Amino acid sequence: MDGRRWLKVAILLCLVVVSAGRELKFRHNHQFPIYNHTLATILVEYASAVYLSDLTELFTWTCSRCDGLTKGFEMIELIVDVQHCLQGFVGVAKDLNAIVIAFRGTQERSIQNWVEDLYWKQLDLNYPGMPDAMVHHGFYNAYHNTTVRPGVLSAVKEAQELYGDLQIMVTGHSMGGAMAAFCGLDLMVNCKAQNVQVMTFGQPRVGNSAFVSYYNELMPNTIRVTNGHDMVPHLPPYYSYFPQKTYHHFPREVWLHSIGFGSLVYPVEKVCDGSGEDPTCSRSVSGKSISDHLMYYGVKLGGDPEGTCRIVMDPHVAAYRTEDLSGNLVFSKYPSASVLKINTDLDPNVQGSII
Repeated sequence: MDGRRWLKVAILLCLVVVSAGRELKFRHNHQFPIYNHTLATILVEYASAVYLSDLTELFTWTCSRCDGLTKGFEMIELIVDVQHCLQGFVGVAKDLNAIVIAFRGTQERSIQNWVEDLYWKQLDLNYPGMPDAMVHHGFYNAYHNTTVRPGVLSAVKEAQELYGDLQIMVTGHSMGGAMAAFCGLDLMVNCKAQNVQVMTFGQPRVGNSAFVSYYNELMPNTIRVTNGHDMVPHLPPYYSYFPQKTYHHFPREVWLHSIGFGSLVYPVEKVCDGSGEDPTCSRSVSGKSISDHLMYYGVKLGGDPEGTCRIVMDPHVAAYRTEDLSGNLVFSKYPSASVLKINTDLDPNVQGSII
């Protein structure tokens, strides 16, 4: 074996040892949730499926992304807020013995404008009941001040009545990840739910350090997965010299990236520290990639090629549909249990555009 081949073998062995050592060390830390690769590859498929615009295939779980690791999922409710271009669903994954909630992120066509807008967004909303905690108005509004929240809470209640007190797993990509974080907190604080887990992909920052402290105390079972040079986790910007005023990520991050050179490239899933802003994880690279934002674990995250808020619906699902005066839709497996609130009772202090 020549010198170059020996060098490649030695580098590969070092990478394996370093990776194994990191995982072993983390498994002994019970303060934060243990990252589960298998669970992440399952939940990312739910975060992908929720983007689809064919509501018939999505509601019946027969869509092109409704197979593989999510096969057999039972949809309870599909919520489509047409007015704000938001979408989410609630159902039961029997293989996980869990209720799964997924939120759609920003559609592809508007990502560039959305990213540019986030550079200028300020902390502008006091989170209720948390002194000094401030959050992003648009992300808070997307979950709390649309038809999404009443639809989700109604479906969770229905699922619990049917299947008992299952674990709840909340997921989403991009802005859907921000909504997932607010939903998990809402379930724990306002609905007194037990055993709630949040796992997001390519999520932006949503609040300041005070909010992060509250969130981390109330929602310790949270994983944020970031990928390579994905630009969205870098937004809104974090300014280390304004620690109390700037946006701040909550822990725990898992950073997907590759190391090596030439033909020897090794994928790494790095479990980051408990700060939420580990400088050796995604913050160690420039966040300039949209392609890294749209692909996690080899799964496409984003809408149809058109990237619009259009919907496709077959007439035979109309019996499951409830519609409000603004055209917002809820498809429920149990139509009599469906709840769709008209936007007349929304909090006037947080009304406005989503972004």
